[in-house]
Amino acid sequence: MSPTRTQGTAHHTPAAAELPDADTVVAHTLLNCLLREVSGPEHQTAASDGHLLLRLPRRGVVLRVALRRTSLLGAHRFTGPVHEQRDGTWERIEWRRLAGHVQDELSARTGVRNDEFLDQIASSHQAVTAALAARTTGTGDDQDTAGQDTYLASEQSLLFGHRFHPTPKARTGDAASWLAYAPEIGAAFPLRHLAVREDLIIEETAAPAATTPLDRLADARPGGLPEGYRLLPAHPWQYEMLAGHPALRAALDRGDILDLGTGGTPFAATASVRTLYDGETFLKFSLNVRITNCLRKNASYELTGAVALTRLLAPVLDELTVRFPGSAMLREPAYRSLALPGPDGNPDRGLLEGFGVIVREGLATRILPGTSPLLAAAVADEYPSGPGHLSRLLGGAGPGTALAWWSAYLRLLVPPVLAAYFDHGLVLEPHLQNVVVCVDDDSMPAQVLFRDLEGTKLLPEHHADTLAALPAEVAGPMTYDAERGWDRVVYCLFVNHIAEMLAAVADLHPETEPALWAQVRVTLQTYADRHGCPPRLAALLAGVPLPAKANLLTRWERKADREAGYVRLPSPFAEDVLSGASDDSWSHAR
Repeated sequence: MSPTRTQGTAHHTPAAAELPDADTVVAHTLLNCLLREVSGPEHQTAASDGHLLLRLPRRGVVLRVALRRTSLLGAHRFTGPVHEQRDGTWERIEWRRLAGHVQDELSARTGVRNDEFLDQIASSHQAVTAALAARTTGTGDDQDTAGQDTYLASEQSLLFGHRFHPTPKARTGDAASWLAYAPEIGAAFPLRHLAVREDLIIEETAAPAATTPLDRLADARPGGLPEGYRLLPAHPWQYEMLAGHPALRAALDRGDILDLGTGGTPFAATASVRTLYDGETFLKFSLNVRITNCLRKNASYELTGAVALTRLLAPVLDELTVRFPGSAMLREPAYRSLALPGPDGNPDRGLLEGFGVIVREGLATRILPGTSPLLAAAVADEYPSGPGHLSRLLGGAGPGTALAWWSAYLRLLVPPVLAAYFDHGLVLEPHLQNVVVCVDDDSMPAQVLFRDLEGTKLLPEHHADTLAALPAEVAGPMTYDAERGWDRVVYCLFVNHIAEMLAAVADLHPETEPALWAQVRVTLQTYADRHGCPPRLAALLAGVPLPAKANLLTRWERKADREAGYVRLPSPFAEDVLSGASDDSWSHAR
């Protein structure tokens, strides 16, 4: 079964009745986080009679949930409600009570209070509820996706978000303010167009025609723009939030900026919410909104950094594409923003960052002919909520086909990421939302596209001259030391991405999980044999624990993502684990 590449074809996707409700999703997500970051590392978990038991030791709370499937990584699948042990019996609890237990345990564990935590969980619950309601009423991506291509449907199918983040769908503001712009309901809308005097435009480019996607928007307007003005598109949600800024209001009153209203071809919201797509180009806008953990604005150093990386890494990225022809990076060759002077004469930072828009290459620039792109996160989703899900690609195929699909996928994904790090000092961030997998007419993996240069970092020892040529405020956030860079690569590639894609395969054929992890090991060993085996890779093959980003603790302590710590997970592809793994030999929780 292969996905179609044409517009207007209907695809069945599950109705809301086939999916878990918001209460269940939020509860299971909190349990995932507790298991990975708190109770698991403290050895406060066990599996018994088809259930996971999980203790919060500081509060004396014992929880239980039914297991749908266990996992070699400890990333188990749950089913049904959560129960709490009270007076020797098990009583069902709702997600709010569970969230309260998590809050109390973390307060006692860290000595830190977080008074916004419960509100953020409630916000995530509200977003999931709204997405499911839209699917039921037909206002979002309901039982078919007529009018959307399969790629866009995959971008907009992530109803529940990251299952190891406590608030994966949290967004500041009430539902009325963000629902119209939410990918989960299939949002597509025209941009806000501002005509700005040329001397108040700030932009950087990595190539002469890099701003063509922005200029094309101006060319499409009837009558074009007044002489001496250039078009600055804005996300309409962001414009609503910035419309009252005094400097912006004054510039509008003076005629330095002309508000042309909304218009032009609609852009669709992709999985990141703020990156929009018109079928040709991605535009990454700022949003002064906290989504999951971060305020989603393009900081000034990120605007400059995206263009600088596109320009400086061109030879490296070209070399990787030639060496690994089944991979490519979507580049970000331009940004444009507003440079209204502030009181000190420098551009007002709030407006410069608030209206900053990054141009990202469209899929057509890199995709192999005859392939169909799909967001990796949608292919690997725990629940088949979109037409790009793995269960639909495999279409009922047996375990042999599933293993062949998996081997092909790993051969495309793993080698370029390792080569980028070891050979070029380049830290890619290939988590599920940053990778597009392209499949052929038989639904087999043919190419992977990496995206989002914000997460791409450099190792200083490899790029000293490059970094020295950049302003310190740009170069600093663009780097990781070798250890932190390696943790980021291993987490994004193996824990966030490979483990979750593997889980989707194992959901279809549970008996194959040891073989799936064995293939991960084979892929690593093959790379090591062909390209040398540096110490960090040797340690990975030896079965050292894997770093998993501590999303729960990071959110609790209100840290930036860059400051996130890691917990260590026992390696599921260590030789001793694989030699002892069988259908029933891994029944305990980790």
